[in-house]
Amino acid sequence: MEDDAPVIYGLEFQIHIIDFDDENNIISKSVLQHQAGEIWHISASPADKAVLTTCYNKTSESRVVTCGAVWRMPPEWESGSHESPDDPHNSHNPQNLELLCHLDNSSHGNASCVLWEPMGDGKCVISLADNHALLWDLTESSTQATISSSATLEGKGQLKFTAGKWSPHHNCTQLATANDTAIRGWDLRTMSQIYCIENAHGQLVRDLDFNPNKQYYLASCGDDCKVKFWDVRNINEPVKNLEEHSHWVWSVRYNHSHDQLVLTGSSDSRVILSNMVSISSEPFGHLVDDDDLSDAEDNHQDEKTKEPLQDSIISTYEEHEDSVYAVEWSSADPWLFASLSYDGRLVINRVPRALKYHILL
Repeated sequence: MEDDAPVIYGLEFQIHIIDFDDENNIISKSVLQHQAGEIWHISASPADKAVLTTCYNKTSESRVVTCGAVWRMPPEWESGSHESPDDPHNSHNPQNLELLCHLDNSSHGNASCVLWEPMGDGKCVISLADNHALLWDLTESSTQATISSSATLEGKGQLKFTAGKWSPHHNCTQLATANDTAIRGWDLRTMSQIYCIENAHGQLVRDLDFNPNKQYYLASCGDDCKVKFWDVRNINEPVKNLEEHSHWVWSVRYNHSHDQLVLTGSSDSRVILSNMVSISSEPFGHLVDDDDLSDAEDNHQDEKTKEPLQDSIISTYEEHEDSVYAVEWSSADPWLFASLSYDGRLVINRVPRALKYHILL
């Protein structure tokens, strides 16, 4: 959320790029036009900060369909030489995004989201369209996309994917998806299902996120007001539940560097920052792996020193007056995060300084 990592979010037919000057605590906004339609999902390339994808509504043959596309910001935005965000010319005459290619999912249904390969070179994306997961290969210039493989959700009724997350582990060969109350894991090499958590939540599952430091740990949230943490090797029950929200939980995010820090956003208009240290990669205050945990379970002679630290709610943020639909950590500063609510309000916050130094020291 500094100059090299701005906040990007969609508002109707526009992309708003927010630059946060941390030193002076100043927020400035620039606008790009997205003429294709109303934006429902947006995702930035991990390899090229000027490239992004959107899922958007358009009218086709008298019906509304949701499509996916890949876009590039104007060249002057890449070099940082675009007009000052405060320039009224920028606000009243926003520039257009350059369309690189469509992710033509028309034969597969309506696109709900597009996911970039986490550790990739920006040449591979997955789109979820109704009950299809489509793996796309992009050309070097991202001007052409072809489907390399796909998977179909099969069963009774009209099944639809509601959320998905590409795992950064296992050489990026695994995908987690949500449909209705279930969570499923997929092997992208064979596009086959590898696990299924039936009734993971009592109501619709809204969002998923993988722990960046623990390869088998997955967080989920949903309309049952709960946040759940899973070890996908043992899917019979979650390893931890959070029940701090009073309405639907729309978004859950692990901190990229310190996985004990978890953000959630809800229709109760609140953002909650939790310290889930007991199920993190540092449950005893220092880095451990799964073998260390197994040894600790087998060896009880020093229980006091091996007792996991206690989980806690760090802070509840109530700056929003409407449903909070998205929370995200900064890719540039691990202590900075943003939240976005239905009324278009974007709020930027920091992890409390005392906790920051406690983690670092």
